[in-house]
Amino acid sequence: MNPTVEIAGITFPTCIMNAAGARCVTAEELEAIGNSRSGAIVTKSMTLNARDGNPTPRYVTFPHGSINSMGLPNLGYQAYVDLIPRLKEFKKPVIASIAGFSPAEFLDIATAIDAVKPDLMEINLSCPNIEGHPQIAYDFETAEQLLTRIRNVVNRPMGAKLPPYFDPAHHDHMATILKRCGVNFISVINSIGNGLVINPETDAVIIKPKGGFGGLGGAIIKPVALANVRAFALRFQGHIPIIGVGGIETGQDIYEHLLAGASAVQIGTAFVEEGPQVFVRLEQELTTIVERKGLRSATEAVGRLKEF
Repeated sequence: MNPTVEIAGITFPTCIMNAAGARCVTAEELEAIGNSRSGAIVTKSMTLNARDGNPTPRYVTFPHGSINSMGLPNLGYQAYVDLIPRLKEFKKPVIASIAGFSPAEFLDIATAIDAVKPDLMEINLSCPNIEGHPQIAYDFETAEQLLTRIRNVVNRPMGAKLPPYFDPAHHDHMATILKRCGVNFISVINSIGNGLVINPETDAVIIKPKGGFGGLGGAIIKPVALANVRAFALRFQGHIPIIGVGGIETGQDIYEHLLAGASAVQIGTAFVEEGPQVFVRLEQELTTIVERKGLRSATEAVGRLKEF
């Protein structure tokens, strides 16, 4: 099977990569991704200043999923400005994920990161775990204004990381915005915000921040992730590539994301739990499925979902 894929004119050695947020904060973690079979190195969503994040426990797995309220722990954008040239030495695409608490912060970070030439830039409009800050992607007017301003200062291929949408009207509205703003790809979905998991033994919530509310990930969110991939794929008709994120634990999960319309996928919970070796396992499992289906590459599966 030919494992390569192209997104926004950039060739990836495989269609499987890490998701921003999972084991990708420090230089050591990012270099481990560089040395792995991940098809790219995706950085943690970086903010203007370094952040320790929320108090622990802030990430816990439970049957069929995970819940987190990390609070964007990261080194601050200047550290990633210094790291990105080193990361490019691994000869695989580097995707810089950026986040801010104001339009000015987004613009300052985007301008500085663009200057060190990551292969792609992912604008995180969907972090649900910062207390007091709503997700930008649910405010369509603000999201469009922000993406337009960032597009004007960024020369890299630029994408948006989005939360799940649950109404076709919202998919319609956001798809129109993304086309107008010159977005080159999207990553969907980020964790499903404001879930709550209770420990049956202690009658207590299982994470500390925000009274136990946090973003859901893992297998439990796959149907929502697939629905969002499919919804945007139908609206983009191949003009904007999609990176599918959410609920991927097996090669079959990847194959389903491809069928729904994703060109590539990002791995979060499974990467946290298994480490860099997860990329080898998933690539082998996907290869077995693709070859059994009689396809020559993973790309041939993209968008082939059948309807009755």
